[in-house]
Amino acid sequence: MKPQFRLGILIETPIAFVTPNYSVKFTKPPAHLFKRITAVTCYFRHLTQIFEKADIEVTPANRQEIERIIHDIVSVNYKNCPAAWRQVKRLISEDEATFVSKLKAAWKKRK
Repeated sequence: MKPQFRLGILIETPIAFVTPNYSVKFTKPPAHLFKRITAVTCYFRHLTQIFEKADIEVTPANRQEIERIIHDIVSVNYKNCPAAWRQVKRLISEDEATFVSKLKAAWKKRK
């Protein structure tokens, strides 16, 4: 097919439109849905400086234990991340040093 020009402008012939096929069914679920992901609590990324001040090295092996300690400090049921993060932010804004010392003491006491 030879390209057509009109007044020096290339005029392309229309390409047949393909309608999407929404009836496609997958025989296998997407693989990423069943990968075991190491749980990173929603607020840990914001507490890196706090963990450094408390001399706590966060590893995949001890994340859950650290999370339980934090939930105990803020008096929130375990696995209620939004409520725990609200309390942690409040405690840090009021007195960061006290929160760090409580976290450090609880971490050393666990052994």
